[in-house]
Amino acid sequence: MRWSAAFIPTLRDDPADAEAVSHRLLLRAGFVRQLMAGVYALLPLGHRVCQKITSVIREEMDRIGAQEFKLPALHPGEIWKRSGRWETMGPEMFRLRDRRDADLCLGMTHEEIFTTLATELRSYRDLPQIWYQIQTKFRDEPRPKAGLLRVREFTMKDSYSLDQDRAGLDLAFQKHFEAYRRIFLRCGLEPLAVEASSGSMGGSESIEFMQASEAGEDRIASCAACGYAANVEKATSSLPPLEDSAGLPAPERFPTPGVRTIEDLAAGDGGTPAVRQIKTLVYMIDGLPALVLLRGDHTLMEQKLRDGTAARELRPAQPDEIRSLLGASPGSLGAVGVTGVRVLADPALRGRRAMTTGANQDGFHVRGVDLSRDIAVSSWLELREVQAGEACPMCGAPLAVGKAIEIGHIFKLGTKYSETLGASVLDESGHVTPIVMGSYGIGVDRTMAAIVEHSHDEAGIVWPVRVAPYEVVITVLNPKDVNTSEAGAQIYEALRASGVDAILDDRDERPGVKFKDAELVGIPYRVTVGPKGLEHKQVELLRRRDGRKDTLDLHRAAEIVLEAILEERR
Repeated sequence: MRWSAAFIPTLRDDPADAEAVSHRLLLRAGFVRQLMAGVYALLPLGHRVCQKITSVIREEMDRIGAQEFKLPALHPGEIWKRSGRWETMGPEMFRLRDRRDADLCLGMTHEEIFTTLATELRSYRDLPQIWYQIQTKFRDEPRPKAGLLRVREFTMKDSYSLDQDRAGLDLAFQKHFEAYRRIFLRCGLEPLAVEASSGSMGGSESIEFMQASEAGEDRIASCAACGYAANVEKATSSLPPLEDSAGLPAPERFPTPGVRTIEDLAAGDGGTPAVRQIKTLVYMIDGLPALVLLRGDHTLMEQKLRDGTAARELRPAQPDEIRSLLGASPGSLGAVGVTGVRVLADPALRGRRAMTTGANQDGFHVRGVDLSRDIAVSSWLELREVQAGEACPMCGAPLAVGKAIEIGHIFKLGTKYSETLGASVLDESGHVTPIVMGSYGIGVDRTMAAIVEHSHDEAGIVWPVRVAPYEVVITVLNPKDVNTSEAGAQIYEALRASGVDAILDDRDERPGVKFKDAELVGIPYRVTVGPKGLEHKQVELLRRRDGRKDTLDLHRAAEIVLEAILEERR
């Protein structure tokens, strides 16, 4: 490709509304353009990068014996209703009706559709299977942001393992785990595998692959000492034991006028420290109220509440619902003496005495509370959000908490979908047994953005060779000079003939413009061909990643560049 004929609309200035580095650079370098909120067009450079990422994905999926499909993005609502996810997916699912008034949706994911195809399997001899596709997905995100990191339309590689038993699922899960690590490493990323919540996907276990980045929306708790890592939606930690006094023989109500928060009650010399308070929240879980109890200095991780209760619908109760239930406003709530309401408590409160909580009367609290004596706890659930510095649950070393981008997620679904949708086979004894499934996803566009977040500098993007839109640019400094133009073209043609993805910058532009564009776009190698160098039969090679420059013999330039690129491809 000649740059003069290519569509590479680079911008001199940063877009005003682009906050994430990847958003800013992909726009400036001419890889993407926004059509509307959360919807982006991939321009030729962006499409080339995504095609190279998908090539890596296909190679690694083929390596574990997967077969590629192409399934519809338009789904009948009936299948999603049968699985139960028509309701649980909520407003993020794009729903529509056809001319016959039948419910349809745009696919957010394809568990239901692949499971339906799996009903054609008859015998255990047909298993195991690994099926995958690279397909457009649609999610009506409430707040699309950060360019390609949170969008409404995106490309995903989703694969599905089909096995006879749990042992087969474990093997398929491990195959995908290893394949994902290879994929991300080959794309120039540093993936961190972390324990994760399975969310609306369901199943017994899931692992997210994360790339550390300040642009990420996920937060990861990790231990440098032993390698423990988990999404804060799943992470746990060890807390130091606390010694409580014997407390009071019964809870004692006392006035607290104007006290509305944990901090208010802790203030002053006679205040009650947050660690000795019980925080009471009211949630509506599948339409019914529940009291959620945490230590006063702890924060609720709502996903843990959702997972622990297997809730289909979950939301904080409204003020009028709270007052109707408990007779008080938030800030004066407690579970002492409450009956007929589900009470869910975090284990950090187990066995605590001499605690203080709201009295369910505005302006009053209760002290001397003994959890085992005074509160009827329905269930003990891990509910609190882990904080940096708390002890690792595996080895006791301090945990770090940082932001990360989710680039892949693998799930052990079990028989959640096969039982519901009737995907079963006959086992060796002739008995009908549901197929045991796994589900595995990689966001292609998001992976491209994650690479940019991970690999850039002040001048622009720094692509790894394997996924770069072009591996080398031959920059002709004076294309009007016949000798310079011919020398550049010869190197370009020689590299192309050797299988190198090269672009010839033959534009009639100032050298500085060409250099800045090459750096912004992030092409790994630049060969500069100019009249002065040709006087000595020489050209210059610049490596984008480290800025190293070498002077090459004109006649060996293509050979040396090829060797460097082949070394990086390995």
